[in-house]
Amino acid sequence: MSANLLVVDDDPVQRRLLTEMVRRFGYHPEAVESGAQALDRLNDRSKPKIEVMVLDLVMPDLDGMAVLERLKSMEDAPPAIVQTAHGSIESVISAMRAGAVDFVVKPVGAERLSVSIKNALRVDALEGEVRRLAKRSTGALNFPDLASSSPDMTRAVRLGERAAKSGIPVLLEGESGVGKEVFARALQGASDRRGKPFVTVNCGAIPANLVESILFGHEKGAFTGATEKHAGKFVEANGGTLFLDEVSELPLDAQVKLLRAIQEGEVDPVGGRRTVKVDIRLISATNRDMIEAVRQGRFREDLYYRLNVFPISIPPLRNRREDIPALARRFIARISAEEGRSIRGISSEALSLISSFNWPGNVRQLENAMFRAIILCEGDELTVEHFPQVAQAVEGFDVRIPAIAPMQAQVMRPEREIVRVEIRDPSALTLLDPTGDVRPLGDVEGDTIRFALDHYRGQMSKVARKLGIGRSTLYRKLKELGIEADEDGLDVGDESRVA
Repeated sequence: MSANLLVVDDDPVQRRLLTEMVRRFGYHPEAVESGAQALDRLNDRSKPKIEVMVLDLVMPDLDGMAVLERLKSMEDAPPAIVQTAHGSIESVISAMRAGAVDFVVKPVGAERLSVSIKNALRVDALEGEVRRLAKRSTGALNFPDLASSSPDMTRAVRLGERAAKSGIPVLLEGESGVGKEVFARALQGASDRRGKPFVTVNCGAIPANLVESILFGHEKGAFTGATEKHAGKFVEANGGTLFLDEVSELPLDAQVKLLRAIQEGEVDPVGGRRTVKVDIRLISATNRDMIEAVRQGRFREDLYYRLNVFPISIPPLRNRREDIPALARRFIARISAEEGRSIRGISSEALSLISSFNWPGNVRQLENAMFRAIILCEGDELTVEHFPQVAQAVEGFDVRIPAIAPMQAQVMRPEREIVRVEIRDPSALTLLDPTGDVRPLGDVEGDTIRFALDHYRGQMSKVARKLGIGRSTLYRKLKELGIEADEDGLDVGDESRVA
């Protein structure tokens, strides 16, 4: 589904015209006839979030200016495009001061309204990204910042809101790239540990011999290379939240100490003489089947039940396609600003394309695809051509790759031909025959003996010793291979065959 727009106008003819115009642009329009109804719709959390509002300034009872004033107190208010039949300078100034992002005069043309809506969506997405990044850096990211139109994601958010009210251990389950860390940060932001330390540990990226040191700390001189004292992640997260990502990858010996740290609320630094008390909120995450890991003995059952007190499953992106347009606009706004590009938005056809793709890499893959598309884009709007790999995987979309001009092809042609030479190791034995099958063991053994004779210059005692066989066995094998030799060494007449 594309962006949701709310048309607010007391004139039924204008409402109908604007609604049809917005629908032709590829958006999903809703219409109300008064300012009071508009505020009620914006506050209704059971319906999809309104992303842009086209607001008439002149209405009975609660007019457009009053609605703009009310929007200032809403944390996630949508951008408003105001319209009126009286386009005076005073009206423009008043509306902009009240918070409107754009101003159009009735009757507005289709092209003018389309540009205005795209700009409003872009501004809203950029402001939302800036707001989320600021909250994330201060530990104040909350669940309203994860606003979703997907029923599956909405259920996960509701569970997260309940879990945030207590210190219960939470296990986040989901595929790689679904946003488990962002969800964990929202858990902290919605709890009483808001603004406290949030420490992330990727358990799958820690060397096995350093797991205990990194998690629980170590004293100076506790092991080779421990030149100074290290507090450990548990102590760093004291008073805040510890997020153990890919917890199923922890070695078994570290799982024992982790279990004790959770049960007792204290850790034993490596080489330390006393335990250290810690007060943390523990959130774990995994993309594996933990029950299967327990069955196979790769994960302790008692630790699993300590971590899996309150499981929350984060749905993959293919199960929450309703969120793809909003995520795409957020990525476009942020990446365009970071790269200094003026990308205004994404075409409805391209939006339909990325909404149809399954995204096995989930949100992380979508972000990377948007990054690549922005780099490829030379205009101000992303189209299907900027998603060639995605278009090839989705039926019904043609990929139009521009041909290389003759002059450009000449520039791209390499100046010198690269000749690849395969260098073979003379001491390497070939184990496959020309047809690709494994050579018989007798042939490989014969080549080995011939190579040893040549390598040790026919010194039979040394050849036998290095091959790990007796001299009599060596002479017998030489006879089977048709190589004649005497007690003093290889017969001179057979040197050509050995080589």
